[in-house]
Amino acid sequence: MKDILKCKGELVTINNHSVHIYRDGNINNPKLVFMAGSATVAPVYDFKILYEKLVKDFRVIVIEKFGYGYSDIFESPCDIDNLVEIQKQALELVGETGPYVLISHSASGLEAIRWKQKYPNDIMAIIGIDMATPLTYKNWTNEKVEKRIQLMKKGTKFNLYKILCPLSKRSLTKDEILQQKLLRKRNAFNICYINEANEILNNSEIVEKTGNIKCPVLLFTSNGKQTSENWTKCQQEFASIMNAKLINYDCGHYIHYYKSDEMSKEIIKFIEEL
Repeated sequence: MKDILKCKGELVTINNHSVHIYRDGNINNPKLVFMAGSATVAPVYDFKILYEKLVKDFRVIVIEKFGYGYSDIFESPCDIDNLVEIQKQALELVGETGPYVLISHSASGLEAIRWKQKYPNDIMAIIGIDMATPLTYKNWTNEKVEKRIQLMKKGTKFNLYKILCPLSKRSLTKDEILQQKLLRKRNAFNICYINEANEILNNSEIVEKTGNIKCPVLLFTSNGKQTSENWTKCQQEFASIMNAKLINYDCGHYIHYYKSDEMSKEIIKFIEEL
């Protein structure tokens, strides 16, 4: 029997295309919205090792943008405001309302900040998992972005997704591991990721020019070895600006793969004190 994709959550229609959203936990509990980093092929499985430790105490929501997870690969505009609107609309279509705690990994940090800038009443707090900010991209050049885009295109051309998109099996069932592999094969290096990369510097500039946000922030940061130069320094500077608690772990960029036990305890404590 041929392996097929089976949605873990539900699909909503935006711009005549499907967006996948996963929800679990009591609707009356504080709502955690997980936002995936750039080119994460299957966010609903990628984040599971962390959200399964939080679902008893919170409403857990994972949004998969176009090109991610079970959502359609659709060339929707990737300017920062449209990326935020798609996620906000997906929540509204399934009947969810804020305020939310955004849990943002990597590049989606820009979207989390922008969401707070545009709709301050939607967001009660932000939790960053090695989260990017405008400081992250301050010294990036168009040439650096293009180099990364060419790597993605090379991965597509030479079918290198198994090498360049390693997956974590932590906490997944046998069926979920299969689904994750199928999603990697379908999604790796797709046009949505490339279009997002093309917009990253413009999006960062928009967020920076709008100014600092005001809300509680908790930041988890890695050792910086899998990211870019000055990553740790930028994390420290953003934490200082936001008066945020910064927790450093000596591990890779996907911190939740390695430190979900410690992170879940810190998240529970952080939200209890809001």
